Formats: sequence, C-alpha cells, structure tokens
Amino acid sequence: MADTDHTVTKKQIALLTANGCTAEDWSRIRIAPPFDAERFRHVHFSGFVTVGSLKNGVTLFGGLTKKAGLYNACLHNCTIGNDVYINNVENYIANYDIHDRVVIDHVALLAVDGPTPFGNGTKASVINEVGGREIPLFDRLSSHVAYILALYRHRPGVIEKLKAMIDQYAASVTSETGIIGAGATIRNGKTIRNVKIGPAAVLEGVSLLENGSINSSADDPCVVGTNVIARDFILCSGSVVADGTILHRCFVGQGTELGKNYSAENSVFFANCGGFHGEACSVFAGPYTVTHHKSTLLIAGLYSFLNAGSGSNQSNHMYKLGPVHQGVVERGSKTTSDSYMLWPARVGPFTLIMGRHYGNSDTSNLPFSYIIEHEDESICVPGVNLRSVGTVRDSRKWPLRDRRKDPDRLDCIIFNLLTPYTVQKMINGAALLEELKQTSGPTSQHFYYNGVKIKKISLDNGIQFYRMGTRRYLGNILVKHLRENQFSKIDDLRKSLTVVDDNGSGPWYDLAGLLTTEKNILALLDDVENGALDSLDKVHERIVGFYEQFEQYQWTWVLHTLERHLGKPIDQFTPDDIVRIIQEWIEAVEWLDKRRLSDACKEFGDTSRIGFGVDGGPDQRDADFAAIRGCPETNDFIVALQQRLEAKKNTAAELIEKLRSF
Repeated sequence: MADTDHTVTKKQIALLTANGCTAEDWSRIRIAPPFDAERFRHVHFSGFVTVGSLKNGVTLFGGLTKKAGLYNACLHNCTIGNDVYINNVENYIANYDIHDRVVIDHVALLAVDGPTPFGNGTKASVINEVGGREIPLFDRLSSHVAYILALYRHRPGVIEKLKAMIDQYAASVTSETGIIGAGATIRNGKTIRNVKIGPAAVLEGVSLLENGSINSSADDPCVVGTNVIARDFILCSGSVVADGTILHRCFVGQGTELGKNYSAENSVFFANCGGFHGEACSVFAGPYTVTHHKSTLLIAGLYSFLNAGSGSNQSNHMYKLGPVHQGVVERGSKTTSDSYMLWPARVGPFTLIMGRHYGNSDTSNLPFSYIIEHEDESICVPGVNLRSVGTVRDSRKWPLRDRRKDPDRLDCIIFNLLTPYTVQKMINGAALLEELKQTSGPTSQHFYYNGVKIKKISLDNGIQFYRMGTRRYLGNILVKHLRENQFSKIDDLRKSLTVVDDNGSGPWYDLAGLLTTEKNILALLDDVENGALDSLDKVHERIVGFYEQFEQYQWTWVLHTLERHLGKPIDQFTPDDIVRIIQEWIEAVEWLDKRRLSDACKEFGDTSRIGFGVDGGPDQRDADFAAIRGCPETNDFIVALQQRLEAKKNTAAELIEKLRSF
C-alpha cells in the first residue's frame, strides 16, 4: 500500500497543476515515489488522498496496455495503492481504500456515505412472504445457519443468540470507508454506493449497486456484469451476477450464477445455484437450485438440488389473510414444464412433479416418487424414481459441477443419493404404504394419502422399490466397510462391526445440503442457547465437524438399522447373517440396475429417433442418430453402469465365499 509520509512538494504541485490537476488543500495529498507527473492528468483531490507507487502498466481487455496512473477523476478521502489505474470518473470517487493493481475505468460514481455495514444485517424475508422467517444476511452466511434461522423459530432463544452474533458481526464491519481489493477491475459502470469490493472482482457495465458486499477472492473472483441492479445484497466468492439481473435483499452464495434478466427479492441462493430468465420471491434456494427458463417463478418455498422446468410456478396466496402460505420441496426434486403447486405443500426428496396441483399435499415420507396431474387429481407413484437413470445421473453430476474454487467453503454439501436421510424416508414410506393397504382392505384399487391418490399397482410397486432401495443402501455401506477393513477370522469381523459414536443413531435431517442427525442438531442448538457456542466462527466449526464425520455417523445408523432388520444386536451377528445381507444387497443391486439400464436404453429406441435423417429413409435416420447419439453398447453411462454391476457381483461372490469359510 501507499507510503503516507510523502507530502507533495511545491515543484510536484507545479507539475501536477500544469497537467490540469487541482486540490482543495495540497498539504493533505501524499504521493509515493517514484513521482511521475505524466501519470496524473486532470485529477481533482479533495480531503485526504494518499497515492502509492505508480511505475508499471496495466493490461486492459483486448491486450491494450496503459500506464498506471490517475486520469480525469475527482478523488475525495481515498487511499490508493500501488500501480492503480483510474480513468474517466464522471462524478467522483469518495471514501475508498483502493488496493494495489486496481483498474477503475469509465464509471459515474463510486462512493461511501456515512457508516455502512455493506449489506451485512440486511433482513431477507424468505419462505413466508409476509415475514416471520427473516434471515439477517452477513458475509459468511452458510445454508445451514440460514436454515436454522428460518426454520427453527420454535427455538426463540437460539434465534435471538444467532441474531445477536450477526448484529455484532455487522457492527464490526460497519465503516465510513469502503474497500476495493487488490486486482479488482471496475469499468463502464454507473452508480456504486456503499459497496465493499473484494480482490480480483470484475465489475463490467453495472447500472446500480447499493449497500452490498462483493466478497471476491483471488482464488475465485466474483463477476458482476452489464446492467445489473442490486440493492442490499451480499455476493460470495465465485458468484456471477450478469445480464440485467435485478436483486433486492438477496444473498448469492459461492459459485452461484444469476443472469439473463433474472429478478429476485428477499431471497437467498447458496452454493452452485443457477437462476436465468425467471423470478424468485421469498425463496430459500439451497445448494444447486437451478431455474433456467422464462416465466418460471419460485416463490415462498424451500428448495435444494432443484431443477425447475419452464413455466413452473407456485401460489402462496389464497386471498384471505394474505400471501402467508409456504412450500417445501426437498432435495433432488424436479418440476416439469408448466407445472404448478398450490402452497402449502411438501414434496419428498427426488420427486418429479408433472402437471398442475391444486390440493395441499404432503409426500415427505414418499421419496423418489412421481406426482402427476390426472383429471384434476394429484396422482402419486411412490418410489418409481429409484429406477430412473436420470436420478442416478443427477447425483453423480452435482459434485462434478461444483464451481467453487475458494478453499474456504461456506456450505458443507453431502451429494450422496442414498443416505440415512433418504433411506429412513423409504423405510417410513414402505411402512405407511403397507398400512394403507391393510386399512383399506383387499378390494381397494386406489388409496388416498395426505392429498394425493395412489393406485393399487403403484402402491405395491412402491413397497417393492423402497425395500429394494433400502437393501441396496445397507449393503452398499456394509460391503464398503468389509472391503476397507480386512478380516481373516470371525473375531476380526465382529471387532470391525462396532459403533464408535452413537450420535449417528436416530432421525436424520437435511440442513440445506448438509445431512446429519437430530442428536447433532439439538446439541448444536442447545450449545448456542446456553452460550457454549458464542460466536459465528464456533458455530461454523461445529457444523464443519458434522460434515467431516458424516461417514462415521452414517456407519452407526446403518449398524443400528441392520440390528432391527436381523432382530439381534451387533455383537451377535454371525457370518451367515452377513452373507444374508450381502445376498439381499446384490439381489437389490441387480433388480434396480436392470430397470435403470432398461430406462437408459429407452433413449435409443425408435421414438427417440424421430427427427433424425430428415432427408432420407430409415437407413439415413439410423446413421444420423448413431452419429449424434451413439448406441447403447458404447454409451459411457450405460457401459459404466454395466461395469459397476459386474464388479459388485464379483465383490459379493468373493465376500460370500470368504464368510462361508469360517
């Protein structure tokens, strides 16, 4: 940064004046050596201004090189670092600490006026549009802390403690001086007021930014693009907000991209979300919530790992007491084009929603389902999404599409498809479907549950899907454990089947991307309330601990579930018991993978070939299709699925042979 001891001399003042520079009081101006008057042209200095060493050049877009310096600008109370380039400021720059190698080229106004928290402490009214679930935004907000703030209002002591911590943080960053971090670029913009800008950020053609923080980092810069208007906001590292996006009271998480005239208010978007063309109002968008189409509205809901189809929307207003209703769409769900849901409603994980639904349904314990509109009724097909190759593909693509490059990650995300969270719902789903079947009698052809209709064949199939999915998951974890913990005798085997930490037992919940146990969550809340966790850093550290111990907690849950399945405690498991679990596992693997392969192969059938070979006959159609889409025998996903199935069959055979030798 600049040396503050270099008051300009009379000779320097004369040279600066000759270049059209003026100052209200030259005694308040400091310029570090080497002094080169040619690097100062038509600059007006006001208040205290300190300028660092200007001796190198900057490279602009297209490879154009310019001398670092100050040209055609009015600067008021600014500290300017080394090798900064400021050119053509229409109004002025006021009250900013501008770090090294910053480029500011063609902007109208860049100023801080009075003490400002730079968006910290702004309250976003999420999920319930009329309020009651407000999240106070701050620089290091994670999806998990936000989830607690929004949805644990039945623990007022916890909420008040967390709010107090955030208020304290907001006070600590409140300043009369803004910061523009090293290497940031701001060009062709209009008005920027009360905004903190992090290192390496790129602001290109923004229209209005007001009361916000752009928490860019050198590892993962932020980009704010043309015609963006944002008020009362926080952007995290790696985020991109561009192309006429309008934000008001919004948090934009790491790796999130908003653009193409997207509009959002009172909404929070966490890691790797994507919003284009559409609109969000009072939305809690957990990680990987994506909406890519015009006329798509997300409103008053909680989502994560969502893919919203074109024209999807919801309604939270029944024209009685106002827009007070809310919805919960659990992780991994999809809405098809022109789908509609009337809030309040709750959708279980990995559900596909098709059509328009005017009832208030709750399918939270029927995961992996289809909800389909038929003759104004909501038809639920439980568990059928377990056979979908698309569901498997989604779970594998999410970690590959993690855009976060900042090593300091705020959101702790569990990507797994089958987990204690989803499998406990499958177990519950199978039980409730069995109960529906028993209570309705043997002649019933359809059943009603929580606002949806289930046909008999779908109910029977759903029970089968859930049982096979559960067996597959339990076997997956057990087989993985057996392969990682070598054993040569029964004592070694029993010793490895131990519970290290019982916190993994009991119900599991999804804290907006992080899966952990009720025990852990309650302990966290208790420690916030009693003061044991008295800072935001300590809360985050505890949450990171849950993430790091996920596999340990998962192992505990699986062992307890296997105990219930076999009807005996762990220390009484025999080799035959383990063989039985492995046999059930490989049966479930083959059963589900056979259906997934069949589902994948539909993409290569005659229907999929419509539109290919438009100027020829069947031979040209097939050749054109093969050139574009290939064939099942060479498709990467299908081949990999088949190879994994064979590998699992071999693993099962090896383990069974070894166990039977005891």
